Amino acid sequence: MPANLTPQYLEAEKRYKQAATPGDKVSALEEMLAVIPKHKGTEKLQADLKSRLSKLRAELQKPHASGGKHSSLDLVEREGAGQVVLLGAPNSGKSSLLARLTHATPEIADYPYTTRFPLSGMMPFENIQIQLVDLPPVSHEYWEPRLSGTIRNADAALLLSDLSSPEMLEQLETVLAVLEKSKVQLISQGPAKLIEGGIPRKIMLVGTKSDLDPQHEALDILKELYGDRVPIFFISNLTGENLSEIRARIYQMLDIVRIYSKPPGKRADFNDPFVLKKGSTVLEAAAHIHKDFAEKLKFAKIWGSERFEGQMVHRDHVLEEGDVVEFHL
Repeated sequence: MPANLTPQYLEAEKRYKQAATPGDKVSALEEMLAVIPKHKGTEKLQADLKSRLSKLRAELQKPHASGGKHSSLDLVEREGAGQVVLLGAPNSGKSSLLARLTHATPEIADYPYTTRFPLSGMMPFENIQIQLVDLPPVSHEYWEPRLSGTIRNADAALLLSDLSSPEMLEQLETVLAVLEKSKVQLISQGPAKLIEGGIPRKIMLVGTKSDLDPQHEALDILKELYGDRVPIFFISNLTGENLSEIRARIYQMLDIVRIYSKPPGKRADFNDPFVLKKGSTVLEAAAHIHKDFAEKLKFAKIWGSERFEGQMVHRDHVLEEGDVVEFHL
C-alpha cells in the first residue's frame, strides 16, 4: 500500500533533515508523527519515527558533560505572588492560555507536543503578579519524571481538558494516571485521602475551547464525573470567554492574602501589597517586612477587617485580605 505522504509531512521531514540541534529534530519528528497518514502502508514508517523520537528525547534528558542537569528541566525559579503549573494532554490549550494571560510567547500549533520544556510567564491580577508555568503535555508516550518536581514545587495546578475532543475523558484519565504514578496527587480545596508518599497540590479542572461546546454537553459530562472531586471552570482562548474570571479563580486557589503597610501618620500604598499565606498573624507580617520589625514589635493598628478603623491589635492577631497594618515598635 503506498504511503501517500502529505505536503505537511514532507515539509516537516525537510525541517528534520536541516535541523542542527536535537531539540529541533524532536520538534520536526513530533510534527511528522502527528501529520503522517495513519494506515497500513505507513506502519513501519510510524514505528521508525517513534524509535528516532525516543532516542532523541533520551539524548535531551542526559546530563551535560560537566555533570549538571539539563537546565530546561530544572525547577522553574519562583516569581511573583505564587506559582501555578498548567497541565494537560497534547493540544489541550495550555500554551494558548499562557499566551492570553501573560506576555509569554510560547509556540502554538495544531500538532501535539509543541511544548517541550517548561515555559513561564507572569499573569497580572489587579496589583500583583502570579507566575504561570506551561509544562510539556502529559501522556504515556512522553513524560519526563523530573517535571514532577516542578509540580511539587508549585502552589497549585490548572488541569486543562479540550471540550471539543472526542477523546476528552481518555486523555484526562491518562494525565491523572501518569501524575499519580509520579506520586503527584491533585486535590480540591477540601480534604482528600492521600496516596502513600503522595505530594498533594491544589487543582482546578478547566475545560478549554468552550466555543466548540456551545451547549455545554462536554462540560456537563466533566461536572458529572469530576464535579464532586475538583472545582470545574470553562474558557475559550479563541473568544476570550471567562479569561477575566479565571484570573480571580487562580488567585483564590493560592490561599493568600494581600496586606498593606502604613507608616504612622502617612497613607498606605495600595499599589504595592505584600503577600502572605491565609492565617498569617501581625507578627508574621512584621517579619515579612524585616526581621527587626518582628523583634521590636509592640502592637499594631488595623484598618479593614476590624470593627472600627485603626483598632489596636496584638502580635498574634490573624490578618485578612486587604488589611492595612500600622506597626508600632
